[in-house]
Amino acid sequence: MGLPERVAATEAALDMLRTLRAKHGELMIHQSGGCCDGSSPMCYPAGDLITGDVDVHLGDLDLGDGGSVPVWMTRAQYEYWKHTHLTIDLVPGRGAGFSLEAPEGVRFLLRSRVLTDDEYGALHAAGVL
Repeated sequence: MGLPERVAATEAALDMLRTLRAKHGELMIHQSGGCCDGSSPMCYPAGDLITGDVDVHLGDLDLGDGGSVPVWMTRAQYEYWKHTHLTIDLVPGRGAGFSLEAPEGVRFLLRSRVLTDDEYGALHAAGVL
């Protein structure tokens, strides 16, 4: 058995990501740390936001068609969220103007749950936390 997933997406979010990829090419998601966008998962064309040592790669969302979307978060914010499993959902309403789904009348929303003791232990033992 592999390591527990750190991030997942609802089917509605995956459908939107497939739609956005068809329009914009390969994608990436970066969990924003706040400011004008609130702290929303922001979707960009791959490479439009440069990630580096200050970011943590949480995992890749499997689009179910051979494609995937990497999900990132700043290391400082990760310290607050590292004990959680994150699920990217899609809800009606306009979100931040910088994220690709905004013109579609929907926005990505982050939902979280605390990792189980077993999940946390496995990630800790692997040196991921």
